[in-house]
Amino acid sequence: MRRIIGVDPGLASTGWGIVDYADNTLRYIAHGCIETKADRPRAERLFFIHQSFCGILETYKPCESAIENLYFGRNVSSAMAVGEARGVLCMTLALKGIPVLELTPNAIKKAVVGESSADKFQIQEMVRFLLGLPEIPKPDHAADALGAAVCAAHSKAF
Repeated sequence: MRRIIGVDPGLASTGWGIVDYADNTLRYIAHGCIETKADRPRAERLFFIHQSFCGILETYKPCESAIENLYFGRNVSSAMAVGEARGVLCMTLALKGIPVLELTPNAIKKAVVGESSADKFQIQEMVRFLLGLPEIPKPDHAADALGAAVCAAHSKAF
């Protein structure tokens, strides 16, 4: 059995989702978000992400991870903050000895929906269906993280 944590990095909200994968079968374990307060200094927010993520890793003990690559939009300062959070998350995974699979948003869409141009709702609905959940996982960042975990489960990279 492979326990995989998927991560959708962000400074304000980092989504995470955990699945088990064995015998070509996915099993949902947990999901959630690490949220930081915008009025706090950035270094404090990054440290909070690290501490919270360590707790999640200790609780669920994944053996693999998948993290979404940074998508560069027009807002460079926002991309920098997400990049810093992503760096903290990757460092935390490396400190724990957990291999990291880096995935593009299009690769996740393709693996989960079968179409790299899928919209957010299609991904969330397919994650719900694949994991046998009664409703779409909330918040959005957690659903995206579960999508990354599902993608990694089907990847030969590990």
